[in-house]
Amino acid sequence: MTGYRVMDGGAGPQAVGIESQLKVQDLNARYVETIDEGRFEDWPDLFMEHCKYRITTAENVEQGLPLSIIYATSRAMLRDRVKALREANVYEAQRYRHVLGPSRLEPAEGGSVGARTNFMVARVMHTGDTALFATGRYLDRVVLAGGAALFAEKTVILDSRQIDTLLAIPL
Repeated sequence: MTGYRVMDGGAGPQAVGIESQLKVQDLNARYVETIDEGRFEDWPDLFMEHCKYRITTAENVEQGLPLSIIYATSRAMLRDRVKALREANVYEAQRYRHVLGPSRLEPAEGGSVGARTNFMVARVMHTGDTALFATGRYLDRVVLAGGAALFAEKTVILDSRQIDTLLAIPL
């Protein structure tokens, strides 16, 4: 069997292939690797030119509120965010280390794939102090075309509504 079955909202089961699963897993691995290794200039390249990137809280999602901590609607906006991170934002030196759970895939609009992936992020300060910084889930819409996988949408949903510092680095 080359795939597993998922339900597509009542219209009947559709197969999501293992190849799609591996491409989404690789895309998410590259996503967190660029952030964890501080290669922020490479981060926007993982998104479609016209994309959506949003960081919000579970509480906002549950209440249907559109409020976002970070919101971008294009790769150019993500590049601007990186430029601000490098040149304008003042924050204490730190790095992240992501731990991802397996992604659950389902068919999405226009032949893309929806993915739900749980995450945990440890923040390591320049002093060496390490703390659990964030937990939550990614809700992604991934376009698989021409052997490549890119994010059309990435919504980062934080379990907690409290962030104890400036959220300078993408999650």
